[in-house]
Formats: sequence, C-alpha cells, structure tokens
Amino acid sequence: MAFWGPAHGQIIGGSGGLALPAPSLPSAGLPDISGVRTPRLPQTQGAASAVRGLTTQALTQARRLKLDTLVRDNPTLLEFDERGAAVVRGEVLALSPSPEALARLQAAGFKAGRSLEAGGLDIGVTVLELPAGLSAREAVALARRLDPAGQYDFNHLYSDAGGDGAAQASPGPARAPLGAVRVGLIDSGVDTGHPALRGVRIEQRGFAPGGVRPQGHGLATASLLVGRQGRFRGAAPGSGLYVADVYGTTPVGGSAASLVQGLAWMAQARVPVINVSLVGPPNLTLQAAVRTLNARGHLIVAAVGNDGPAAPPLYPAAYPGVIAVTAVDGRRRVLPEAGRPGRIDFTAPGADMAVPAVRGGFVAVRGTSFAAPLVAGSLAGLLPTPDPQGAARAVSTLARQALDLGPRGPDAIFGLGLVGFDLVSPPRAVAAKGMLTSR
Repeated sequence: MAFWGPAHGQIIGGSGGLALPAPSLPSAGLPDISGVRTPRLPQTQGAASAVRGLTTQALTQARRLKLDTLVRDNPTLLEFDERGAAVVRGEVLALSPSPEALARLQAAGFKAGRSLEAGGLDIGVTVLELPAGLSAREAVALARRLDPAGQYDFNHLYSDAGGDGAAQASPGPARAPLGAVRVGLIDSGVDTGHPALRGVRIEQRGFAPGGVRPQGHGLATASLLVGRQGRFRGAAPGSGLYVADVYGTTPVGGSAASLVQGLAWMAQARVPVINVSLVGPPNLTLQAAVRTLNARGHLIVAAVGNDGPAAPPLYPAAYPGVIAVTAVDGRRRVLPEAGRPGRIDFTAPGADMAVPAVRGGFVAVRGTSFAAPLVAGSLAGLLPTPDPQGAARAVSTLARQALDLGPRGPDAIFGLGLVGFDLVSPPRAVAAKGMLTSR
C-alpha cells in the first residue's frame, strides 16, 4: 500500500542526537512523537552525518506513523482513501458535472456544496457533500457509478515536503506592484518582513481555512526563488513573487481544492513560472488544472519527492508537462532518497547548502523541495509572460545552460542537466545551525 501523507521537515542539531518532531502538516498542531526510535549517531559526526544516516526505510516508517497520527487525531476532518492517502472527510470533488449528473447525485443523497474559485482555469469544480453514513471511499465509488462519464475524486492532502513548522511573524505590509520578472510559489505562507526578502515585491493570498500563516518551508523555498541575505542569494533575487498559501491553520490544509484555487489565482494573474515543492497522489481535479496551465504556456516546476527511487511517482511532478526536478548533494550525487518518477527534467542542489532560517541566521537543508525553486527561479527570467512557444524556448535555453551529468545528453537520472550549482551557500560559509530536511 502506498502512503501519501503530509510530510514534515526535521531540524537536526550538531550534537548528533536525532529526533523526529511531531509529524504533521505545517498547521496540524499534532502531539510530539519524538519517542519514535531512530538511529543514534556519535556526537562528533554532526548534522550532515546524521542526515546521511537516515535511510529511506526510516523515513517511510516516520511518514506512516505521522500519517496515522494525523488522521487518528482528526477523525471528524480526515480519513484514508483506498491507497492510504489522507483525504478530507465528507467531501468529493466533481469536475464540471453536468446538470443531469448533479440531479442523479442529489437523488442519491449527495448535496452540491461550495464551488471552488477556479475561474482562472476555466474549469468548474463543485465540492459534493456526501450522503449520510458514507465514507469518502464509498462516496467516490458511488458517484463514479452514477455518472461513468464524469470525473470525481477525493479531496486529497498534499505534503509540503519539509519545513520546521514554526510560525513566523504576521505578513508585512503590502508591497509595490510586481514587475516584469515574476514567479509563483504554491506552499505555506511567507514572512514578507524577513531580511532575506527585504525589497522583494510580494503578493500573498491564503486558499485554506485560517488564511495566510507564514511557515519555515515557505520561507526556505521563497528565499531560494527570489531572496538575498548576506552571502546567500536565490535564483532570481529581487524578482516579484506571488505566494499562494495552501495550508492555512487547520489539519485540512494542503488539500487538492486549495492547490487548484492557488493555481487558478496564478493563472488569472498570468504568473508564467510556478514552483510547487509539494507531493501527493494523482488527483483528477489537480491534473485538470495542470493541463490547463500547460496549454496556456505556464511552466509548473515541481519536486519529485523524497520517498526513494522505488516509491510510486509523486504528483504534480509526475504529470506530463510539469518540470520534474531531482536533487544532488555537494559532490553532484543524486540524493538516495530522491524519487524516480520515470521522467526527470532538471537537477539542482538539494543538500550541503543553507537557506535563511525562521528566527534569523541560516539553516542547512536537504531534500528535493529545495532543488525545485532553483530551477523555477532560473526559468523565471527566461519566460516573462505565459506563452506555449516561449515556455518551450525557456526550457531549451536552460537546458543549454545546464551542466550535463551522467551519460551524454538527457538521461533518466539527471534529466537535461544540473542547474544552480553556483548558487549554493555552503552551511559552514554562513554559519548555519542545525539542518532542515524533507521527507
């Protein structure tokens, strides 16, 4: 059984003691499970050695326990689908259902709830409330039987693939209108007053219950996109940034519905390049949103995830047309935990590097989450507006600039090549404290 639950980063200090913090979405507020048994390493090995000591098996076990805890602690809000993925209880997403189909569904006990704000994608999404006594699994199966030609799916939850979960200060004041070079971020909220983002023009909206809540993962990915602080700089420093917070403050944050609404906003604002360092299962509604954006010439850049090469593909990176990004360490070796979705487009650094930390200073990072924004930021300067031909040219241009690794030409391990290696801020160079990893 595949588990697709929300991922949570971990901070590993230099003492070598390794503890997995409370597994949750950034806003889930779950109890501490630091008693989970994990490898203990000698104190002299430090944070980097601690991370290398983590095995894919240990991370998978932590993910399973975290997922079980999240659903168990929120039984009125969440449940599992048939593959073990966390989904919002009591909801089914219907993609542009016909009036006749809605009539059949309502006759069977379904209720047409809210409609998602997805007009920027020209798709209609209705959130169906379920007949009394049915689980989401039973309801999806029933809806598909009643309307075989329709498209019905769960409201899946998606992982932020890392982040310390610590809340930041409230978002700062509104910035000036965004300029010519613009890039989008689907993630947690971002502290717009953080020194790494000083001078960056940011527009930020919340698409999950509770509104915008800045988090560590959002700060890390935003900084790698457009930030600058001391010796650190992102791939497109100073560029305009659109942030869609899809997590908010409740356990149902990170849902497919939130992702689709965030993407619809990006489409409406004509943001040409969108970074998505989130992972989860395939979802019909999310796939429709991605397909529409691709057809209009937007570039969606996504991390392949950190479940290991033998794990099932993670989405949205595995969808056709999405720029799938894997990660390498400081010696240009692919991270052993990086996923292998069947298609890799680019490689970027995802370890032996540091980013601005939540409470000042820097923290080392590890995971494919942190590679994707380096590729997205590199593409942002090559695609000023959404355009199908322009998007193809931007990818081709970046491929020519990329460093070819592995077998000559594109390959299944490194894709079109390595991007952004010159942007790495080594942890020692910026006195990073601790390590932020992703699962």
